[in-house]
Amino acid sequence: MNSFGIFLTLALFYLFSKLYQKKRSFYLNPVLLSILVIAVILKVFGISYQTYMESARILSFLLGPAVVSLAIPLYKQREVIKTYLKEIALGIPFGGLIAILSAFYVAKFLGAEEIVLLSIAPKSITTAIAIGVSEKIGGIPALTAVLVILTGIMGNAVGVEVLNLIRVKDRVARGLAMGVSSHGLGTARIILDDELAGAVSGLAMALNGVFTSLVLPYLIHVLK
Repeated sequence: MNSFGIFLTLALFYLFSKLYQKKRSFYLNPVLLSILVIAVILKVFGISYQTYMESARILSFLLGPAVVSLAIPLYKQREVIKTYLKEIALGIPFGGLIAILSAFYVAKFLGAEEIVLLSIAPKSITTAIAIGVSEKIGGIPALTAVLVILTGIMGNAVGVEVLNLIRVKDRVARGLAMGVSSHGLGTARIILDDELAGAVSGLAMALNGVFTSLVLPYLIHVLK
């Protein structure tokens, strides 16, 4: 069982990535399919999530270096990004607020309880920051973590397709949209298509995390 999680995760992701390359459709997204199949395998064979994670610990460890590596395309595209500093500076807080307000009011309209509203508000920032913010504003950190992951999966699966559908062609705008709305998984998806958009997405992901963590604890008093 020591390497079961690593082998299963890499094998499934490789298989679904090859399938996705042949027919680039959102329902064949390798991240989404890998997660679903792993969940089914664990359930069918009675393997606990803790056992799986213990055997895939090295992959969790590598998430840190993977995030740090986003600085490489950011550095390579720094001259282009400098010319769009004003747009980025305006786009991140605007997008961050839209992400908070849309999630909060849609959930409120559907009748969600206050503690759920508090848990869903930080769903568009990376997990480590979102959990801390959720705890600070009175949400349920575990629920927030699930919502953050679901948001990232959806962004990774359909984010680029949605941008194509509504004809957003500007590379910086595409990167901003993905980074602000679906953090790391969204960034991992768009950087495959466009290094500049991926660099902007990584920057937007980081700065939106800072923005939301500073603003949301005060904004939530107004929303409540």
